[in-house]
Parts: sequence; structure tokens; C-alpha cells
Amino acid sequence: MGGFLVLGILSFGLGIAANSFLNIGFPFAVLLVTLGCFLGAFYFYERSKIFAALAIFILFFGAGVFRYELKDSRDVSPELTPQVGKNSILEGIVADEPERKENYARFVFQNKTGDKILVTTQNFPEFFYGDYLLIEGRIEKPENFSDFDWKAYLAKDDIFLQLNNPKITLQSRDKGNPLKKFLFDLKRKYVESLESVLPEPHSSFASGLTVGGRESMGKELLEKFRQVGVIHIVVLSGYNVTIIADNIAKFFNLFLSKTISLTAGLAGIFLFALLTGAPSTVVRASIMASLIYIAKTTGRVRETTIALLIAGFLMLLANPKLLRWDSSFQLSFLATIGLIFLAPRLENYFWWLPDKWKIKEYGLATISAQLMVAPLLLQTMGTFSLVALPTNLLILILIPYTMFFGFLTGILGWFSQWLAFIPGSIAYFLLSYELWIVEIFAKISWSQITFDYFPVYLTILIYLGILIFIIYDSKNA
Repeated sequence: MGGFLVLGILSFGLGIAANSFLNIGFPFAVLLVTLGCFLGAFYFYERSKIFAALAIFILFFGAGVFRYELKDSRDVSPELTPQVGKNSILEGIVADEPERKENYARFVFQNKTGDKILVTTQNFPEFFYGDYLLIEGRIEKPENFSDFDWKAYLAKDDIFLQLNNPKITLQSRDKGNPLKKFLFDLKRKYVESLESVLPEPHSSFASGLTVGGRESMGKELLEKFRQVGVIHIVVLSGYNVTIIADNIAKFFNLFLSKTISLTAGLAGIFLFALLTGAPSTVVRASIMASLIYIAKTTGRVRETTIALLIAGFLMLLANPKLLRWDSSFQLSFLATIGLIFLAPRLENYFWWLPDKWKIKEYGLATISAQLMVAPLLLQTMGTFSLVALPTNLLILILIPYTMFFGFLTGILGWFSQWLAFIPGSIAYFLLSYELWIVEIFAKISWSQITFDYFPVYLTILIYLGILIFIIYDSKNA
């Protein structure tokens, strides 16, 4: 039964992947589903496992194609279509937390017809989730960049239109979901508290570590984090969330049973996701982190594997375009696979790494995660960091403490800057050290290699090689 479940989930993902590249279409999807059902009925007559496997493969492959077609069929509403390419006046709300950059702000605006429109405007005046706005401007369809399918990237979130620098009039506030509004306000106050205690870029770095609020770090600094292979620590990856769960569990493990401590760790992940406002990227990271945490603390890798596949299946069922067009989903899923399956296999090959200060643990986590995401990064971005391992080893040792004192600084800063002075000073010292390490390795001329073109077939071959290694080493073990 477990084998058929895995086959079905993998076939569903393969159908989504195939349709995202080949545009197979509804008729063929219906044909595949029908054929799968026919073979399934034939299995009950013949009782052959071959027919069962073939029926499951074709049925779920067709279902994946069909689900992608359903998602891909969405477009601009008939009511708004005549206004595309024209100056229009729209009413609606800010439908998600605005994204603030150095020179501009961007948010998703949802009008009365339910259409989502990406609005790019100035940083001031500020707008927030739930604001009811009157917007006047030219509605346009997104255009692709030379090397990036921007239109498809936005379409995965059902955004098919954009407005650049429109005239915006605030009509009223607090028109969104009250719980979501409360969570976003909580996060904003926390970030403002950090900014009142710590200078830049330390406050933005601490915000990125704890709640993913890295907008003020600036392009240059963020690029250095990518260059040296530590960007994952400021994008709320599963790693950050796992640290939170691990430390909560260790605290409760001092006076409670292991089972209760495990539950407390998982509860900590859930509460943390709420604190960040529970955007989709954090929810996915939290799910991945929960699975890594369970596998790490219980050692039940097989059950965790099934749970990981089911989680991936449910995410793709909700939004099949994540598989091709959402890099955070791709990278977090691959990194999770590396941490669960590859890290234990590599332990015998890196016996020489010392256990002191968790150097071996962090080293294996870094190597396994980097190996899993490297082929995809090479294929999509053409870059690979040669200094990721030493940079991560020198930084990750202190990240749990940095997150703890950074979080404490933000919380105490709500009440008084004097209360936050001591934890803020410790956080400042740790953040300064980590920024210094990033600066040092970013200055190395050969810290990153770049390829103008990295073929898809080579990416697939590398992943096949990693899969063969995991299977071969597992059998030998």
C-alpha cells in the first residue's frame, strides 16, 4: 500500500511537471484519467500488481495534468478585461502584506471583481494589509524580462495585471481579515522595535533571521549573502524554524517527557508561523521544518518520507504551479530531502569533522543541503558558491544564540529600550561578527562560480546520481 501511495504522488507531480513544459491540454488529461480508471477496474478482474501500478501511474499522471490545466485556465475577469491597457479607476483592498524595497513598495491589490493586481508605488505614504484604496492608473499585463518569465511567476498566484505608479487615495483601513491584520500588525511592531534598538543593517538582519523581515538590508548586502551561500538564514527557511523548535524542545525536555517536548517543539513552529503573519512561504517552510524535526528527533525516516510526499502532494494540489514557478518551494523541498536522506549517508565520509560546538552537525547539514540545491541553482541562476561550507560553519554555530537574543531584543523593545539594552548589545555583537564573516568571504574573487548556461539534462543526471548514491549507500548500511 505504501508503495502505491508513493507511486501515485510521484506520478501526480510528474503530470504537473510535464504539463508545465509541454502544455498537454484538457482533452488528453481526461483521456489519461479515463484510461487509468479503466485499468483500475481491470485490476479487480485480473488481480495483477502490474495492472494496479500502471493504473495508478496513468490515473495520477492524468490528474496532475488536469489540475495544472485548471489552474492555468484562470485569467482576468470578463468585467475587467475591457479596461486592460487603459486608464481606469478601481476600488479594493490591499490583499497581502506589502513588500518594501529600498526605492519602492509593492503590494497585491484586489478589486471588487476579485482580480488581483500587482501595484508598484513609492515607499511613502505607507499602505498596509486591509487598507481600502481608490486607485487610478493604466492597467497593464505583465511583461517578461529577458531571462525570466515574470508573467508566469505572477500567474502562479493568480496575478495577471499590474499597475505602476498609480494615483492612490486611502479610503479607509481595517477592511481585511481581522486575524491576518492582527498578525501582520504584530510582526510590524516587532520589526519597528528592533529598529528602535539596533542600527542598520543589524536590525534588518535580525528581523530576517527571526521573522523574515529583510527588506531593508539592501540589494548589495543581500547579494553578498547569496554569493557566500548563506541567504537561507534570512529568508525564513526550514533551517531557521527548526532551530526554534529544537530550542523549545530542549527547554521542555529539562523537566518533561520526550513526547511532550516534541509536541512543544511542533507547537513552537506553529506559533512562529503565526507571528510572521503566516504567508505561504513561511507555512511551507514550517511544514518542511516540522518534518525535518520529527525525523531528527524520532529517527523514523520512512514515516517522515511518506509525510514529506503527502505534504508536497497537498501543496501541489492547492497550487500546482509551485513545482515550476516557485523557487522557494523547489529549494526548500530539495533542502529538506537532503537533510533527511543525504546527511545521514554522508556522515561516514565526513568522520573527520569534530563534534565540538556542533561543527559536524552543521557541516553535514550545510553539505547535504548545498548538494541538493546546487544543480537547480546552476540550472536556473548559473551560480554556485565555493565558500558556502566555511561561511556556514563559521556562522551557523552562533545563529541559535543570535536568534534568541535578537528575538528577546524585539520583544523587550516593545516595553522599553532600556530593558532591551543588554540582550540588544549581545545581539549586536553576534550580528556584527556574522556580517563581518559575510563581508570577508564576499571579497574573495573566486567565492562564486558563474555559468552562462547549464543544461537541463546535466541537472537531471546529477540528481539521478545523488538518488543512486542514497539508494546504494542505504542498502550497504
